[in-house]
Amino acid sequence: MSGEPQAGPAPTRPPRQEREPAGTDITETAPGVLRTQLPVNLPGIGHVNCYLLEDERGVAVVDPGLPTPASFTALEQRLRAAGYAIGDVHTAVITHSHFDHFGGAERLRVLAGAEILTHESFRPVWEATEVAEPAELLGAGEDDEGAHRPPWMALSVNPWGTKREPMPEKEWRAWKEIARDDPRWFATPRPTRTVVDAQIVRLARREWICLHTPGHTEDHLCLFDPTHGLMLSGDHVLPTITPHISGLTPHADPLARFFDSLERMGAIEGVTTVLPAHGHPFEDLAGRAKAIRRHHEQRLNVVRSTAEELGTGTVPQYMQRLFSERSWGNMAESETFAHLEHLRVLGELAATGRGGQTVFSPA
Repeated sequence: MSGEPQAGPAPTRPPRQEREPAGTDITETAPGVLRTQLPVNLPGIGHVNCYLLEDERGVAVVDPGLPTPASFTALEQRLRAAGYAIGDVHTAVITHSHFDHFGGAERLRVLAGAEILTHESFRPVWEATEVAEPAELLGAGEDDEGAHRPPWMALSVNPWGTKREPMPEKEWRAWKEIARDDPRWFATPRPTRTVVDAQIVRLARREWICLHTPGHTEDHLCLFDPTHGLMLSGDHVLPTITPHISGLTPHADPLARFFDSLERMGAIEGVTTVLPAHGHPFEDLAGRAKAIRRHHEQRLNVVRSTAEELGTGTVPQYMQRLFSERSWGNMAESETFAHLEHLRVLGELAATGRGGQTVFSPA
């Protein structure tokens, strides 16, 4: 045997908390604030944290899960375990317009008369994890088995000129099975109460400060309870993964908006417990916000070096440097485009058209 030291096994990355399957426990994270989980079977996500805010009127539900019968049944079970029925829900709080967060809200409105509370800018943004308004959904076309196809599946070309990849057959079949129950539940709910940045709302016998935190979506809403130091962070700040930043927005630089929102999070004093929409509660909000910022700064450096190497490149060419092959596709292209646009706005890159696609090169 050689006397040379032998290389040990490659270090393994800690498992991503957000991928863990939903548990059934009900945990009190603070007086009157209960954490439970609803099942979510999406790429990279195994659950959504559903927070129950108790008060004299009953309970408010934060992020009531997917628009599926199985998810709503799980919500009923969690409520029952906490001593409540569907009729006790007076408010559904939605942190942002992704369907694993708003899916149960419309059912709660219909069955319990619950208010639907969102930021005033709440709306669908057509990404592969988002859904349609009722008329659009029901009029978007049908396949040969009669299942309605939502508009984001009919989009054929991305704004940067690449052909949009169809949904994988396995995911499409899962969609059909879900939508067959009643496609109306996939419609983005109509808020009955909207809030603006810095507005105060009273839930769980305490006052929460509403914080508009655009980036992951334009309408993202966090809630901060300064008395107990609680921050309901939605998908804006997650414990072990970084939220997707979409290039499909009306804003020229969504990444800059995300950076601004992260900086704001890091400056808030008195946060002792962060309650994210996926993964476990954690304490260091400022540290995690800085870590997410560093992640994107590293990606920007990869884009810079790729631009120098390629001279001129398409969005897919940059995407292949930013993401591993298993992640290539519509969402990876979208996030790549957001990073390219950020550097374009800063004046570091120039964008032109070539062969029907947007190409980027050093300015």
